[in-house]
Amino acid sequence: MSTSTMSDIVSPRVGSGLSSLPTSRVAVPQHVVYRSLPSETVVLNLQTGRYHGLNPTAGSMLEALERAACVGDAAAAVAEEYAQPPALVERDMCELCDALLARGLIQLDGEPSH
Repeated sequence: MSTSTMSDIVSPRVGSGLSSLPTSRVAVPQHVVYRSLPSETVVLNLQTGRYHGLNPTAGSMLEALERAACVGDAAAAVAEEYAQPPALVERDMCELCDALLARGLIQLDGEPSH
């Protein structure tokens, strides 16, 4: 199995067409599983056999994304939990979503699961 860490995968793509991301609902596809551990969240793509390590903050973001009606709502919840400016958390969460989408680890609501 190959691995990557969030420092490897978080890099925002300018013009990626995700300007509507804050109003989008995110889901973890059936071929992806994750487990939160004390020092990281491990995300495994069962189709590729690759696993990815998320730091505790990114792990909290992933959990919030699964619970929330949209990315913006998840960002607001995380901003409150960590006492951070909502706009900053939303930007960071959109960057995380962009990276996770690129690796097939999440999907936008309405997208077919691969």
